[in-house]
Amino acid sequence: MMTTNDRPETRLATRLAFVAAGVAMACWAPLVPFAKANVGVDEAGLGLLLLCLGGGSVTAMPVVGWLAGRIGSKPLILWSGLGLVALLPLLMLADTVPVLAVTLMLFGAALGTLDVAMNVHAVEVERDAPKPLMSGFHAMFSIGGFAGAGGMTLLLGAGLTPVLAAVCGSLLTLVALLLAWPRLLIAKAGEPIPFALPRGIVLLLAGLAGITFLVEGAVLDWSALLVTGNGLLDPAHGGVGYMLFAGAMTVGRLTGDRIVARLGAARVLAVGGITSVLGIVLLLTSPVAGIALAGFVLIGLGASNIVPVLFSLAGRQKVMSPALAIAAVTTVGYGGILLGPALLGLIAHNFDLSAAFALLAVLLTVIPATARLATKRAE
Repeated sequence: MMTTNDRPETRLATRLAFVAAGVAMACWAPLVPFAKANVGVDEAGLGLLLLCLGGGSVTAMPVVGWLAGRIGSKPLILWSGLGLVALLPLLMLADTVPVLAVTLMLFGAALGTLDVAMNVHAVEVERDAPKPLMSGFHAMFSIGGFAGAGGMTLLLGAGLTPVLAAVCGSLLTLVALLLAWPRLLIAKAGEPIPFALPRGIVLLLAGLAGITFLVEGAVLDWSALLVTGNGLLDPAHGGVGYMLFAGAMTVGRLTGDRIVARLGAARVLAVGGITSVLGIVLLLTSPVAGIALAGFVLIGLGASNIVPVLFSLAGRQKVMSPALAIAAVTTVGYGGILLGPALLGLIAHNFDLSAAFALLAVLLTVIPATARLATKRAE
């Protein structure tokens, strides 16, 4: 029997929410070099500015968990999404460091709110579904990322100003939100869910999610500068790397449920981590642009199903309630995607971006090293 939460239109609305988040976040990637030039900062300064983005996000996330218990995820998805729509063009209009810092903080808060709210909504929908849906939902985020980065790169390459290109990205995000809004789950009043720090196996799962999202954040915020700085691409086409990454993530997640069913969670974590490491090595060592850019494909394919598997394991563990475990993994994970790249900026300032990405490869080896332990402890 189809329950209230398990309806085709509700699944569609959830997918559209993930698309909107992917579009808004990915539109930022090709715009980073222009924002950097607008305010005249170096890599260290940009890293500190990105810290504002991450700070806004992780500050909002615990509050979102409390609000979701009071008013549900639907209004949080709408209002945070509308915030992204308004703020994306403002990022390109900011011409001083303080203005860009405040705008990035607000943009990060909106991103963090939407990320947590849509995952809470996804858990509610999947709970009543006869089969896993999380990989499919995250595939929609990747599709949005591919569309956002690809569309922004094409618009910039065609000669549009960064401001007009950002407005186009905002309009695409708005369309996805308006289509999703009537079909999202109705908000229900209830007791707020208290925020809890992860512990035990949940702490391990959250840490692995943080590493994976750190890689995604690094590709989002720094890939354009890496490939242009190394002479692989010109600035107008700097978003191609993230576009390839997002496309590979999409392919991996669209087939993710079948892959997990065939290989098992431990093997997916191990193989995915190793593949991502090989992708970074290829990106940093190949002098041929086409081969080096193929590293983005390997990184995306390897990382694509790690996070959905971690969410699934968090829902099955017995250390703490599944809802609180998923909230903890989400918070730590998205903290990695937003806070980590800012720290990489400081490393790039003292060394270079290649050294920062090499550090990511080292961190990724933790995932295959702990894959069997994480799966065994959770199950």
